Amino acid sequence: MTRYLPYGDMEKLLSLSKRRGFVFQSSEIYGGLSSTWDYGPLGVELKRNVKEAWWRSVVVSRDDVVGLDAAILMQRQVWEASGHLDNFSDPLVECKTCHIRLREDQLETDVCPECSGELTEPRNFNLMFKTFQGPVEETASEIFLRPETAQGIFVNFNNVLNSSRKKLPFGIAQIGKSFRNEITPGNFTFRTREFEQMEIEFFVTPGEDDQWLQSWLKERYDWYIKYGIREDNLRIRKHDDSELAHYAKETYDIEYRFPWGWGELEGIANRTDFDLTQHAQSSGTDISYFDETTKSRFVPYVIEPSGGVDRATLAFWLDAYDEEPDGESTRTVLKFHRLLAPVTVAILPLSKNEKLVPLTKTILDRLKFKFKCQYDDSQSIGRRYRRQDEIGTPFCITIDFDSLDDHKVTIRERDTMHQSRVFISDIVSVIEDKLEHNW
Repeated sequence: MTRYLPYGDMEKLLSLSKRRGFVFQSSEIYGGLSSTWDYGPLGVELKRNVKEAWWRSVVVSRDDVVGLDAAILMQRQVWEASGHLDNFSDPLVECKTCHIRLREDQLETDVCPECSGELTEPRNFNLMFKTFQGPVEETASEIFLRPETAQGIFVNFNNVLNSSRKKLPFGIAQIGKSFRNEITPGNFTFRTREFEQMEIEFFVTPGEDDQWLQSWLKERYDWYIKYGIREDNLRIRKHDDSELAHYAKETYDIEYRFPWGWGELEGIANRTDFDLTQHAQSSGTDISYFDETTKSRFVPYVIEPSGGVDRATLAFWLDAYDEEPDGESTRTVLKFHRLLAPVTVAILPLSKNEKLVPLTKTILDRLKFKFKCQYDDSQSIGRRYRRQDEIGTPFCITIDFDSLDDHKVTIRERDTMHQSRVFISDIVSVIEDKLEHNW
């Protein structure tokens, strides 16, 4: 597929975002709330398609991974055992002049980047959001919004193992909201305080962990390529020892080349047996695995592919954005993978003539239960094609007056702009074939 831009223009994408209904500033009528965003009609479809593509890849298409949907609120002891209460923090500094607060580990100089003022000594700032359960705000009822979905999986290890009767190696996957009181959120939906994760905790026999880490690293990298991100805009970066989390033996990041620089899309970590051991000791519950073949009992090691839904959605969106010459004008087009596009099929009657209405409605009713459709009968057919191009719709179906006699419609493809006539009775099978076999 021919591309003219190496990656999306962020300013143009932001303009398109609000105008076409991808993402809005949260609480906008009240001035907004810093780094919080609402997904609009098209954005929510794009994000949902990203999650469904991930779920198909790691759960539906595999027989060694099952799903879970754990609660956001958990016992305080969970976070004590996991180490989050003591270790989940960033080094915070404050400018003595303008009082801006910054992460020390992200500064390139020892003075304030805004006003060159002197900075305070760093102090650890815990990133967990605190709230209270019950009617009285007392210490006994203090709980936290989860900063990651992983712990809900670890504390359910025995439940899933016993109910699913899985044998090692096997995994538990989850998609859900997490919350981190970031010191310096920003870059649109890339770093926010409320975000969605898609995580897998894959349990393996100790000694097999290194090979499974490499296997998951390759699989997850290939997934981004499969769904449309260009390899030039992806890289794998191994964490230095100084970067490793307190639970990690080895970690890799899959990074995307955003307009502001390289940023993490997904981390693949070897968490060893740290989490299961911690929860076993803290709860007094046996969280181990008995191998029927070797007749041995042990605590499994864990390989964790952990990605951000919002970051992946933004990366797919940026990488799809293109501007290509079209005669004397420029065509703005989002070249989404067909399974990620917010709208799959646009239904476009050539005119609003009442003779075309019954047939158009029949076709729409036939397709809308199979594909995400959008109906548009406003302005010229050329303008409508361009509107669909800039939201990434792979196929446009035009119903014209000839359709009343020959029972055919025109299918126009987004990427090539090629048009072909097909029988109305064949529309569903033709589009299904294109979705399955074409990029």
